[in-house]
Amino acid sequence: MINVFQPTLADEELAAVAEVFKSNWIGRGRRTADFEAAFADHLGVGHNRVTSVNSCTEALFIATRLAGAGPGGEVVLPTVSFVGAGNAVAAHGARPVFCDVDPRTLNPTVDDVAAALTPKTKAVILLHYGGYPGEVVEIAALCRDRGILLIEDAACSVASRVDGQACGVIGDLGVWSFGSTKIVATGDGGMLSARDPELVAQAAKLAYFGLEQFSGFSQAKENNTRWWDFQISSFSRRSIMNDIQSAIGVVQMGRLKGFVERRGEIVSRYDRALADLTGVVTPPPLPRGHTSSHYLYWVQMDEGIRDDVARDLYERGIYTTFRYAALHRVKAYGSDARLPGAEAAVARTLCLPLHQALSDDDVDTTVAALREVVTRRSAAPGSASAAGSAG
Repeated sequence: MINVFQPTLADEELAAVAEVFKSNWIGRGRRTADFEAAFADHLGVGHNRVTSVNSCTEALFIATRLAGAGPGGEVVLPTVSFVGAGNAVAAHGARPVFCDVDPRTLNPTVDDVAAALTPKTKAVILLHYGGYPGEVVEIAALCRDRGILLIEDAACSVASRVDGQACGVIGDLGVWSFGSTKIVATGDGGMLSARDPELVAQAAKLAYFGLEQFSGFSQAKENNTRWWDFQISSFSRRSIMNDIQSAIGVVQMGRLKGFVERRGEIVSRYDRALADLTGVVTPPPLPRGHTSSHYLYWVQMDEGIRDDVARDLYERGIYTTFRYAALHRVKAYGSDARLPGAEAAVARTLCLPLHQALSDDDVDTTVAALREVVTRRSAAPGSASAAGSAG
């Protein structure tokens, strides 16, 4: 099976984990501090501007809490977002307000966000679809003007930038994922950054029971008496990374540049090979000054054949998918929004395999299968394309 996502792990990561085992400490420790420092350096921010957590979803929960979301408040987010973002808002008692997206980029425009803001809006959560930064600079300016916090969901955008500035640090808070399907993969794990280091310090406490002191062992080393006593500043849970994950993460950060370069080569190969395929539209070019992590490669086609194309490709050993399902359609969120841009995108979009371990042969096999399947399905009696040709 040619997978749509796949991590790249090798002997370097295994050796790093072996070193953690030899240390006889597998919890949060020095390696986690090293990983946080490496990630802060990658972002170009101070080490006091980041803290790790056990998942991007937990980072979203913490960021939403720090933004003051709660009963009576609203948080605006694009409907094409990960379910973790919607859950983070709803779980705090706030109302998720879903905005539309551009049907080609699947990112919201600044006008889409502005149309959804109300006096009750506490924050905006912005996903950078597929690693494309989108109108993040304009949306950040809008939020600053309105006195609203911008949370960047940079799970797809570990290496995406606008004019050299990393996605995730353009707004007020940023979150990243290191799940098994991400470019930097540690199995599970996440990172949170904030423009205000005090918010990062609060986040670190929220990720560890709300404890005012993180470690009794550290307290003992500082000659404090009764180091087993503690105080808490919030009723929180435990959601930290450990040194096994972080040791993998440090190695992955060292390989990130090569990962993104290879993904860019694959994107270019798809672009060239699919440019003349009738009935298929490839992703739009990036605006000047924007760079992408190339997390997703999506094509768009007639909605009447999209699902059949996905099934035909799967039966040929090529796994495709659509990320992310429109959240305003999820009944639990109670939305009655009508979002035509998102509706069009959701019906027509398919994400092709994209990961750094893909060979050129894998890409060529995917392209050949897609060309054959789309051509056949488009010509089938009763298809929208065939009906249009007949007319």
